[in-house]
Amino acid sequence: MSRVIRAALFQTAWTGDKESMIQVHEQAARDAAAQGAQVLCFQELFYGPYFCQVQDKAFYEYAEQIPEGPTVRRFQALAKELGIVLVLPMYEEEQPGVLYNTAAVIDADGSYLGKYRKTHIPQVQGFWEKFYFRPGNSGWPIFETAVGRIGVYICYDRHFPEGWRALGLAGAEIVFNPSATSRGLSRYLWQLEQPAAAVANEYFVGAINRVGVEDLGDNDFYGTTYFVDPEAQFVGEVASDKETELVVRDLDLAKLREVRDRWQFYRDRAPGAYGPLTAP
Repeated sequence: MSRVIRAALFQTAWTGDKESMIQVHEQAARDAAAQGAQVLCFQELFYGPYFCQVQDKAFYEYAEQIPEGPTVRRFQALAKELGIVLVLPMYEEEQPGVLYNTAAVIDADGSYLGKYRKTHIPQVQGFWEKFYFRPGNSGWPIFETAVGRIGVYICYDRHFPEGWRALGLAGAEIVFNPSATSRGLSRYLWQLEQPAAAVANEYFVGAINRVGVEDLGDNDFYGTTYFVDPEAQFVGEVASDKETELVVRDLDLAKLREVRDRWQFYRDRAPGAYGPLTAP
């Protein structure tokens, strides 16, 4: 039996200031809802530039409390107004000096469901994230939303198969991967890793990337946001590699049972043999 939900992703360029960036995303939520979208995920660190191109403590000011801070509260009200599930990738301050790269999840009635903190933190040229973020300590939660069971895996996390599998074992039906990824570094992986994760773990993946070159460095964010199904098929077209774009697609979650009945990956796992994988 078909079980179709309408899901959305939003890629955009940095506007130059936090308030206008938030307003752009509020309008994207309204546009998505007007097209019938029931769930929407924004890009990594959605209301700011990708400041990890430099190491500057001034950008600590972008961090907010979650859920007590103003941005979560603002989007809770919007989610309730529009009746849409929202995934908000943000900069989180747990307390002064304790900062995380986090996604807050808000249900369609405006209730705060919880957060995922990015687990794997890179420290390479143009991605100086260890200067800004502690490694996440949230595990890999699943959020029971109005559209089903969703998970979040943030940007650099996608290079590590363990978290993808943990989300599948916990019952994820859709996993969102909000990202800030650069043309010269990872383009060859972008349409390979996430379709492979969707196949290996038998769920839908929504991959979101920002666009443009920002004034903090040379990173050229190449967009190409997409949804992919558990057979590694793109759902509709892949988004532009240069322009702001709202991607709205219908996902039939009944396909998960069809694929899992065909390929018994979860039945045939051998966790007793995997001990060496967790050795330090």
